[in-house]
Amino acid sequence: MIKWEGVMPALTTKFTSEDRLDLAMFEKNVKAQMEAGVHGIILGGTLGEASTLEQDEKETLIKTSLSIVEGKIPVIINIAEQSTKAAIAVAQHAEQVGAQGLMLLPPMRYKATDYETVAYFKAIANSTSLPIMIYNNPVDYKIEVTLDMMEELLECDNIQAIKESTRDITNVIRLQNRFGDRLKVFTGVDTLGLESLVIGADGWVAGLVCAYPAETVAIYELVKAGRIEEALKIYRWFMPLLELDISPQLVQNIKLAEVATGIGTENVRAPRLPLQGEERERVLKVIETAMASRPELPEYKNLKSVV
Repeated sequence: MIKWEGVMPALTTKFTSEDRLDLAMFEKNVKAQMEAGVHGIILGGTLGEASTLEQDEKETLIKTSLSIVEGKIPVIINIAEQSTKAAIAVAQHAEQVGAQGLMLLPPMRYKATDYETVAYFKAIANSTSLPIMIYNNPVDYKIEVTLDMMEELLECDNIQAIKESTRDITNVIRLQNRFGDRLKVFTGVDTLGLESLVIGADGWVAGLVCAYPAETVAIYELVKAGRIEEALKIYRWFMPLLELDISPQLVQNIKLAEVATGIGTENVRAPRLPLQGEERERVLKVIETAMASRPELPEYKNLKSVV
């Protein structure tokens, strides 16, 4: 049982300079997330370099995460596969090794029709008892999960949440108007984080949280407590950093930010490579400027929600 609410980082996958999993740095980052008050962690997403991970590495990440969190927050694994058969195998294996939830992307590479997309998601959902979040990101993955498609998907009881990344913020309200509490709605776009929460999103699957967990959770908790001006002050400072998330090089960008805050390294897995030249200097300037004016956070833990 997952309580679908709050801030859930789409964690980066930490690598050593020899291109192996860096579990020591991964643990350091997860502990920083927990200390800041995140409500769950998501492994192997786009930001987690899912397309480059081997199955044994995904299993290692799940088992390591479960050991670190000790049942305090749920561990969710993303599924991004090319075939329904492979996706079902990943889902069932994740359940066997102890993952507590799944996030599902539509079929990779093939642009499925609405009918095929629904059939794909349903086949996975019906193969597991794990609770599921659907990831709706037509900007990057060219397949949109419409409200009518969601209506069909909700015939599966374990499909319970959606990561809403269409960039159309009003979709948060459309989803909630149509499905009420049956579907929990998370924003998946960092630069729409505060706005989505203010209009009622249940949570935020975040990217820059990987480097700045406290600031991200503070925004969420302050909004839920009705302290919008305080949240907005942090968000204004945060925006240049959040814009690093909406880029094809989001992994490299966010890993540079993790270096700045001491909870990550710059190592990525080829074909990704560390940023070079003018773009690297631009991103470093954004990070350095933000670090020089990092806000002092109000006490945001244990606030009473008014939303």
